Amino acid sequence: MAKSVVSAVLSNVSTLAVQETTLLCGVTREVEFLKDDLNSLQGFLRDADNKQRMGDSGVSILVSQIRDAAYEADNVIEAVEYMHRRNRLKKGFMGAISRYARLPTDLSTLHKVGFEIKRIRRKISEIFERANRLKIVLDLSHTSIEKIDVDDELQQDYGPIHQKFEDVVMVGFEDEYKEIVGKLVDTKKSLGAISIVAMGGAGKITLARKVYTSSRVKQHFGTIAWVTVSQKYKGIDLLKDIMKQIMGDTDESTSKLSEHEVGQKIHDFLLQTRYLVVLDDVWETDTWEQLNRKVKAFPDATNGSRVLLTTRKEDVANHVQMATYIHHLKKLDEKKSWEIFSSKALPPYKMSVICDVDEFEKLGRKLAKKCDGLPLALAVLGGYLSKNLNVEAWSNILLDWPSTKDGQMMRVILARSYKDLPNHYLRSCFLYFAGFPEDYIISVSDLIELWIGESFIPHIRNHQLEETAHKYVKELAQRSLVQVVGVSTVHGRIEAIRIHDILHDWCIEEAKQDGFLCAIDKTAGHAYTPSSDNIISYRYQFQTLSGDILTTTPNARSLLGFDATVSLPELRFLRVLCIEESKLQDFSSLIGGCIHLRLLRLKNCGPITLPSSIGNLLYLQTIDVRDTPLLGHVPKSLWGISTLRHVYLHGAWFSPPPPTSSVRRQQKELQTIDLNLGNVITNFHNHDMVVFFSQMNQLTNFSLSKNHIPKELICIFANMPHLVDIYLSKFGVLDNFPTEFPQSLRRLVLCANVIIEDPMPSLEKLPCLVVLELRGYNGETMSCCVEGFPRLQELKLVDFLTAEWRMEDGAMPKLFHLTLQECEKLRKLPEGLLHLPSLSHLELGAMPQISEEDITLKGLWRKGCMVRTHATSV
Repeated sequence: MAKSVVSAVLSNVSTLAVQETTLLCGVTREVEFLKDDLNSLQGFLRDADNKQRMGDSGVSILVSQIRDAAYEADNVIEAVEYMHRRNRLKKGFMGAISRYARLPTDLSTLHKVGFEIKRIRRKISEIFERANRLKIVLDLSHTSIEKIDVDDELQQDYGPIHQKFEDVVMVGFEDEYKEIVGKLVDTKKSLGAISIVAMGGAGKITLARKVYTSSRVKQHFGTIAWVTVSQKYKGIDLLKDIMKQIMGDTDESTSKLSEHEVGQKIHDFLLQTRYLVVLDDVWETDTWEQLNRKVKAFPDATNGSRVLLTTRKEDVANHVQMATYIHHLKKLDEKKSWEIFSSKALPPYKMSVICDVDEFEKLGRKLAKKCDGLPLALAVLGGYLSKNLNVEAWSNILLDWPSTKDGQMMRVILARSYKDLPNHYLRSCFLYFAGFPEDYIISVSDLIELWIGESFIPHIRNHQLEETAHKYVKELAQRSLVQVVGVSTVHGRIEAIRIHDILHDWCIEEAKQDGFLCAIDKTAGHAYTPSSDNIISYRYQFQTLSGDILTTTPNARSLLGFDATVSLPELRFLRVLCIEESKLQDFSSLIGGCIHLRLLRLKNCGPITLPSSIGNLLYLQTIDVRDTPLLGHVPKSLWGISTLRHVYLHGAWFSPPPPTSSVRRQQKELQTIDLNLGNVITNFHNHDMVVFFSQMNQLTNFSLSKNHIPKELICIFANMPHLVDIYLSKFGVLDNFPTEFPQSLRRLVLCANVIIEDPMPSLEKLPCLVVLELRGYNGETMSCCVEGFPRLQELKLVDFLTAEWRMEDGAMPKLFHLTLQECEKLRKLPEGLLHLPSLSHLELGAMPQISEEDITLKGLWRKGCMVRTHATSV
């Protein structure tokens, strides 16, 4: 497994050494020698990995030393490449001198680099000697830079890969689901608890989630909340989380409340409503008492409120001080086990290409039985075997099946599936889940930006990095190593995932053992530390820290933080800084010195200032400060960074460089612009804004929220051929609707006070449009022609003054979800809706003029369309 941690770094360094040799002047030969040494080190990794798995501690130290040398080489070579990039940006006389000659400071840097490379090579020589003493064999067949072809390495499965894990596991729990929902919504008035008890991997959390999200439960309870307790928790943190969920209170003052004050607020709020609170993964018998120790946070208002617990321990379920129904979740029988296993290992779309189906089924049934009715084991093993469809492989697994208890069996299955991942890049991507909190719902787009920032995604000819990364997510989902939470209607891709807590624990342990990542959590009163003092971690995850000075090694490359207040140390080699729900001290004074930084993400953090030194970050790919107040202006120097791929700025004082500046020509990589300016006053003219954005012709995603967007902006998109997603809110008056939008467009959200022209004639011609949301059309009539909107699936119309909506037969053939909100003049639904073959959901918000006697509405009901009406806005 060491190769998965180390080899990506070595490939990166080797590639960089080749590409940038010409920049290093007098140290060119040293760089070439270093490259050869690094390639030779790759030859030791395969044998070292095997010996390390056999428990040889000396080999573990050696692998750590190889990784350290690779990172040091990466840092020193990139420092010189940074010098070259910086000099190219200099203007005037000094710029010319630095581009065509060597300034004294540059010569000094090159001298230091030469010295550092010699030091690293001496270190590598010592590694060679140690490897020889340990009798590690040099495998010369694996010393070249690895070439990855994602289409060859990742098998192309064309089946329903986006099936949610909950839907797979629920194959065996339909009766339990109905029983638990029935207990929650029964007529008993006193506060009661339902506890689901089962061992890890048995499906109790999946079942609880299915119950929690059911429409019957949501309609029955006025307020619902879910918190994960786990083995390490603080009562006040759980209570604050519950308070945020039920009251929507995200005010900064919340963090200053005492446990008594939080408990009292929850009590007073819940006293007025019927509520359901889920306490997931409870380990300690006194958890309920701890949550209610200062004040009875969860009152019994004799209105049928409920508490739902999941736990591995029956004594925990018995200890809750209220009427409790304990549901022991049974293991799946052989029939249900086979259904889950076969759905993953032998899905219907693969059966046609399998020659000896009967033999696979015979072996598969035996393997499914070995999983002892545990859904997680069935899904992960099935996902692994779906990638190894040969009888010999299945037979060998059956013969080698571990004669161990359930926990160890699951670890063996996970280790086997992890080892089977096609390349070291994907193994690093999987281990990276150790950096997220337990039960955390992970945005796939955010995750991919992190992976790219970490250099886990290889550069492949004719493939965008993001495209390759999405295939990696798909691969992990097919193997059931991640659970699919949400799928994008717009892109048809997985957009949200989570990782099962058993797999999460395995990732943390594996990452700790390899020195891949160190997790620091003060909730538990301790930190996860590397397995040996000789093994240095280069990535750190921290959470629930307060007022601490973060302690890391000075060579740390990544920091991921959640729910903390910390002071950052000086981190010269930082590549990734991803902080959420936290406050950072000394941020502005330190960030400009992190010249290697690829990703800067501060989500929902305390107020920060982006210093002008942000322009020093010449490798920056992603800057994401969504929901984080920015003090002062966004520095213009930001737009001079040529490597920017994704920019998310919310609540910022934004002023782009002047239209005549050459800075705009730097943005060749920029794919995403997401600006939420709200009511912030910008100090530039509308013309400057239009010119600035119109230069970004490589964009795939454009989002702008501000009052009074200039109407001229709507015309710039015709020259952006790669645009997939446009979000605009909001215009004042749009009097001329453009006739041309990018043919690639898949989602359009456009809000205005007034739209004069009927937008449908131009939009219905877009061949790829899947989601459309419009607000503010002022015309009396609206028309949708035959064959219009060929791929549209979701349509939302808000504040339309349309009295007549004409819809020809054959329009919108794939529309399945329609929302009409505050369309006050529309007295009846168009009869054309009855001819839409796919329409299955209709939502009407604040439209009292559409009565239940509406002919079209009644026809939709008869066709089985689900209709929801709201007295207020949807």
